[in-house]
Amino acid sequence: MRINATPALLALALAGAATSSSQAQQRRQYQQQIPLGPRPDPGVGRGRRPNVVFVLTDDQDARLGSLEHMPRTRRDLLREGTSFARHYATTAVCCPSRVSLWTGRLAHNTNVTDVNPPYGGYPKFVAQGFNDDYLPVWLQEAGYNTYYTGKLFNAHTVENYNSPHPGGFTSSDFLLDPHTYDYLNSTFQHNDEAPRSYEGQYGTDVLAEKAYGLLDEGINGLEADGKPFFLAVAPIAPHANVKFLPSSSLVSASDGGSFVLFTEPVPAERHKHLFQDAKVPRTANFNPDQPSGANWIRTLPQQNETNVAYNDHFYRQRLRALQAVDELVEGLIARLSAHDLLDNTYVFYSSDNGFHIGQHRLQPGKSCGYEEDVNVPLIVRGPGVAANYSAGDGVVTTHVDLAPTFLELLGIPLRGDFDGAAIPVTRAGIEELERGGRRREHAGIEYWGFAMGEGIYNRNPREHNTYKALRISAPEYNLYYSVWCTNEHELYDMNTDPGQLHNLLSSNTTTIITTITIGTQRYPADKVAARLDALLLVLKTCAGPSCQQPWTQLHPRGDVRSLGEALEGRYDGFYERGERGNTRVEYAYCANGFIVDAEGPTWEEHGRAYERDGRESWFLRDGARWDEWV
Repeated sequence: MRINATPALLALALAGAATSSSQAQQRRQYQQQIPLGPRPDPGVGRGRRPNVVFVLTDDQDARLGSLEHMPRTRRDLLREGTSFARHYATTAVCCPSRVSLWTGRLAHNTNVTDVNPPYGGYPKFVAQGFNDDYLPVWLQEAGYNTYYTGKLFNAHTVENYNSPHPGGFTSSDFLLDPHTYDYLNSTFQHNDEAPRSYEGQYGTDVLAEKAYGLLDEGINGLEADGKPFFLAVAPIAPHANVKFLPSSSLVSASDGGSFVLFTEPVPAERHKHLFQDAKVPRTANFNPDQPSGANWIRTLPQQNETNVAYNDHFYRQRLRALQAVDELVEGLIARLSAHDLLDNTYVFYSSDNGFHIGQHRLQPGKSCGYEEDVNVPLIVRGPGVAANYSAGDGVVTTHVDLAPTFLELLGIPLRGDFDGAAIPVTRAGIEELERGGRRREHAGIEYWGFAMGEGIYNRNPREHNTYKALRISAPEYNLYYSVWCTNEHELYDMNTDPGQLHNLLSSNTTTIITTITIGTQRYPADKVAARLDALLLVLKTCAGPSCQQPWTQLHPRGDVRSLGEALEGRYDGFYERGERGNTRVEYAYCANGFIVDAEGPTWEEHGRAYERDGRESWFLRDGARWDEWV
């Protein structure tokens, strides 16, 4: 796919709206975070503080079977560790997701909402003040040696790599744009050295050698002075291959700009012959006969046989590109084992976001809120972590939980500005969480800007892809709710409709199902949607514990902690739509970044309280205060 790389795509200028003052006020109210489960003992293993190795892939799915084709990762991580089936990226595109991961804050609080300036990219990360206030910096302050190789952020380039250099790393070797995603022409930048090209060498193999070198540095530091290490390894696979081309190479170019060529991933030569018969899983939502989804997705044409055949090829290339990552995982585990460090090292494996190929008639890509794009792998192996175990569907975790989790595991005090909470990684901790009724069942998902397909059959980038969404899962229900910037709504019962094909709130659907089963009860879809909309109103501008426990904002007495409890009939009057003062999630207009004026009503300003006679008054309905209603 070729797209015109506009100045907005390539420029390094900075702009964007500031985070609202109400979020800052929320953060000041909370000085202590609330873990999802019991606190672990950091004095595990051999009596030293534990080490961490974190492998972060790019665009790897959890729903299309990629891990099933990684035998070494399955052997060394899945069989020896714990996986989290309900782990979600909170923004389905690279840079915003990575910034949220490394800061523990949702994108509406980082205000890094795109992959490039003015709303995102490395320059925006720096401008927001995070270069000296994110996980590697905190780890160094706590006495850890920190190492990183691979992709850090988008728009981290051969021109801005040292202005400033990413903070917080003892040693690093970063991939740099514009060659980050060029599998056979990568550019790395080591510590304070100038960038170096590795043209002609396979990028993941180059990265693997750098990862092993940094691991050796960490082990040497551990043996020399007892300082534990944190190593992040971020290969680009299975992301598409991306090349920036001069306009002179394209007959259609007339503006003197640059072009970007997105094609299928490139595997190592030794893996090109694999998986000859593999195809995209033919799930119900793969290239369906009837249109699905909402907004621009509902207008997509069905793909023809030639298009489907190419997308199967794209899928096989992703599986092949992941084989070098599979070998990388094996190499890291072997080296840790050789130094007798596996009993005191946590190994994490995840991806920045998911990926779709053909679902809902979509060309290869991400950026949507559907399950393929936001559900990502999370595997943990380490001291006290159960082998060959999977957390239940009712344990929902997100990328903003990872920074708190690392700090918790390493015995470092949690911060008051985390939107996420530490994940229990032991079987006992997970089961206690489930039994204790403190399980968090939701993931807030958000996106701004355009969506772009990949591969040779992509059409033009789709504007107005801004949305807020809510993924909610528990043993009794499994739901997805979203509001687009066009103010279209979606609601899917994923127990009966796992492919998200039948929108229960669509005005142009022939679906006759209008109820959702919650436990043993059936509820009208609009009654469920009213609760989810209220919850999403809280989450769209939440900060700190209000992101972790949004039901307490709606029910401050603490008597409602789940959707099931909120569906009790005594709350119908509070949630019923159309009553005076009942604010809903809606947008003022579609914006490509987090612009306060575009975001519409917020819980802080329009839901919980409002101004009367110059004073803040609690939300009133029929003469009763909001807190009395609930």
